[in-house]
Amino acid sequence: MPPDRPAPGDRPWWQDAVVYQIYPRSFADANGDGVGDLEGIRQHLDHLSWLGVDAIWLSPFYRSPMDDFGYDVSDHCDVDPLFGTLEDFDRLVADCHQRDIRVVVDWVPNHTSDRHPWFEAARSDRDDPHRDWYVWRDPTPDGGPPNNWVASFSDAEPAWTLDEATGQWYLHLFLPTQPDVSWDHPELESAMHDVLRFWLDRGVDGIRADVLHAIGKAPGLPDDAPEMLPIPHSGLNHVPEVTLPRVRKLRDLLDSYDGDRMMVGEVYLLDTSLVAQYYDDGRGLHLSFNFPPLYAPWDATSWRARVAEVEALIEPVGWPSWVLSNHDNLRHRTRYGGSESRARAAAFLVLGLRGTAFLYAGEELGLTDAVVAPDRVVDPGGRDGCRAPIPWTPAPDHGWGMTDPWLPWPPEATAGGDAESQRSDPASILHLYRRLLAARKASPALTAGAQRVVEAGEGVLAWERTDGADRRVVAVSFAAEPVDTGFGADLVVEVASDGRGEGEPFSGVLGSDSAVVLRPAD
Repeated sequence: MPPDRPAPGDRPWWQDAVVYQIYPRSFADANGDGVGDLEGIRQHLDHLSWLGVDAIWLSPFYRSPMDDFGYDVSDHCDVDPLFGTLEDFDRLVADCHQRDIRVVVDWVPNHTSDRHPWFEAARSDRDDPHRDWYVWRDPTPDGGPPNNWVASFSDAEPAWTLDEATGQWYLHLFLPTQPDVSWDHPELESAMHDVLRFWLDRGVDGIRADVLHAIGKAPGLPDDAPEMLPIPHSGLNHVPEVTLPRVRKLRDLLDSYDGDRMMVGEVYLLDTSLVAQYYDDGRGLHLSFNFPPLYAPWDATSWRARVAEVEALIEPVGWPSWVLSNHDNLRHRTRYGGSESRARAAAFLVLGLRGTAFLYAGEELGLTDAVVAPDRVVDPGGRDGCRAPIPWTPAPDHGWGMTDPWLPWPPEATAGGDAESQRSDPASILHLYRRLLAARKASPALTAGAQRVVEAGEGVLAWERTDGADRRVVAVSFAAEPVDTGFGADLVVEVASDGRGEGEPFSGVLGSDSAVVLRPAD
């Protein structure tokens, strides 16, 4: 059974949650083939319980030719044999729920694999009933594609491919082997709803919707503005008048289940004011990713602006989310110059700001991206480095049963950065994450409290969290030198990014690239 649910009127679980993203290929391998699998995840749930996460989000594990490593789905309602079976999935969900860990699964509503039975039928004949489940258009008079949209994962190539057999072009915002489905067709929309029901009926607690903003295209499919080219259309598509009615139906579907089922949307629009629209005043997404903070540099001014945007644009319409790393981007330690001090301090941003926190597997180990030689590159989007296998034990096999898994190890794997070594070292970044998660969970202010940015010196971003009598102050220094924050000894260090002074009165001085959680002195 799912974990205990809140009583009516209580806050939904996902608002207070720390969600831990797992990329199944790279998390843990139970059968020794060098590729992670569902059983490998199940065998490492004790790590997640010890760490203190509230939920896991599983990137795609469905049947797929793996042209886009699972985001090209050929069967939405089955597990790819590479990862196991439906029975393995059910065991994983049951074991998660036994540990009070909820399960969120990825869902790809914008496109399928070209080897999905729906598309194979659609391209077989113009009169096939599935034809209109995809986006087809006749060639232009000169035989070219229907518009100027650019595909992702391409060198400014068209987002269209000509199907020679039927003489029409089909749309694909990503690879040619990932044709876009047409949500204009009611039977397609109904079929996609059935996919959600399949997994919700198996007990999943939430859905992460891939490129959800793309399921509504502008009528007539007009050209993108010339000045926006060659930006891929997937990053430009914003047609709320078409998309939001569809999202409302999805919200209604999720809300028809008990247990506060939730949907978090990947709305890949780098404008927070646009992202906010997908909350739709409580009728749309429960949560949406907001990616401008992920791309912010290690700079207090930039981060202060990102926090202000969320407070002004997201908070009035919905509950925020925070994320620093995922399977599509360089890990944040890599982006921040490889500094472990910055990686430690950054954890206070994602776990201390008001909103749902999303962690990416391995960030609790302070991993950077793997260096992938040209002959080992496999991902069409150049994202292999952040998808390197998680090192569980010291060399030589790091708990994978082989020394050479599907991608190279991250650099930290051979430098004491594996989970086993870090767990035995109380000063490790792994233990810092555990202390932060425990502090967050124990404090109503940190989980649900109000938030107010406060002054704390140049190069420092600080904010106060309050809930009734409970109060915390979080301060993150981006400065190159120590800064006097102006905070006094009436505050005690609860968690420090370098572990120093915890449980003692705060000196008021915050070191460079460091952070603290402070609580009032008793």
